[in-house]
Amino acid sequence: MIPSVMHAMCLMGHGGVEQLVYKSDVPVPTPNVDEVLVQVTATAKNNTDRKAREGLYPVGSSDEVTSFQMGGSPTLTFPRIQGADIVGRIIAVGHQVSSSRIGERGLLDFNLYPDHRPDLNLMPDYYGHGADGGYAEYVAVKAEQFYHIPNDELSDAELASMGMCSYQTAYHMLTAAKVVSGERVLVSGASGGVGTALIQLCRIIGAIPYAVSQLSKGEMLMKLGAEEVIDRGDLNTFVERTLAKTKGKPIDAVMDLVGGEMTDRFIDTMIQDMHQRKTYPRLSIAGASGGNISQMMWTKIYLYQVQIFGVSHGTQEEAAQLMKWIRGGQLKPVLHSAFKLSELHQAEAFFVSRNQQFLGKIVIVPDSQWDIHGKPYANPSQ
Repeated sequence: MIPSVMHAMCLMGHGGVEQLVYKSDVPVPTPNVDEVLVQVTATAKNNTDRKAREGLYPVGSSDEVTSFQMGGSPTLTFPRIQGADIVGRIIAVGHQVSSSRIGERGLLDFNLYPDHRPDLNLMPDYYGHGADGGYAEYVAVKAEQFYHIPNDELSDAELASMGMCSYQTAYHMLTAAKVVSGERVLVSGASGGVGTALIQLCRIIGAIPYAVSQLSKGEMLMKLGAEEVIDRGDLNTFVERTLAKTKGKPIDAVMDLVGGEMTDRFIDTMIQDMHQRKTYPRLSIAGASGGNISQMMWTKIYLYQVQIFGVSHGTQEEAAQLMKWIRGGQLKPVLHSAFKLSELHQAEAFFVSRNQQFLGKIVIVPDSQWDIHGKPYANPSQ
């Protein structure tokens, strides 16, 4: 029997973790005609949760507190249940959805698409931002975007760690820059969710990933598929050290998740010897963990014909392709640990201060599901 109320972590406004309030009397949603009701078993934590909570998505002045508003008006309203990368089981369906889907275990394509164009997504929004997400015991989502993933070899927590917020962003970074087999790709922020996804996706399409990270994570990243690992420290020698790893050959494309002062160095790894290049230098940027403002010379950009691609979310076509790769076993989970939903404050603190051994994703598991889906992956600090 489906209960009338549930436990959920509600975001009450912009600010610190004190704005995340754990409630036990939140109404269980009723699925619309084209939706399914999912009993949540695991939801991956993404950096966008923190940035949206803190209002770190300015597009005007750098000090404004705001979030996604590409459609002209804010869709993040309070209270809001965050959590985009949702795994669970269908327990009820809307009138237009076959009841045969009840019981399916699936993974959500997290996007709130503005229309039905499969190859274009101009106003990115997502579950956990413009609609309630998975930091709860139940969630209602579009039936066509909840993909059945029956793979027995993947636990629910592992499947959540492969969520579209990271993997679809990573894939769209590569497709936007038209990366092809044999090209050398520099991946910054390589130990995080998008970075580890990029390394795997490069190998799937035949590209050669060079990971920028702490050297303490080098062995783990090499096992994941990185060709070489480049220490992110010492900016003055970064270009030389990168080219030493590539045996003097320029990087073909950069996947930038860092921004700040690193972006200019990343571009330099692509333009050292234009005679060796076969394509234009390409920079895909989908993050600014190192700073929201970068300084560079526009003469460098246009004289070297550097192509820059801003990437937020991907497309319906890309999500469908990723789900096929997950079902086929080509993509592997990179799960660091799990936290209880009631301990989301602790998970947020751990995420911000994560140590040198951190690699991949954290997942959040409802307390009622913890013993089955979370306890085997409990964070050592718990």
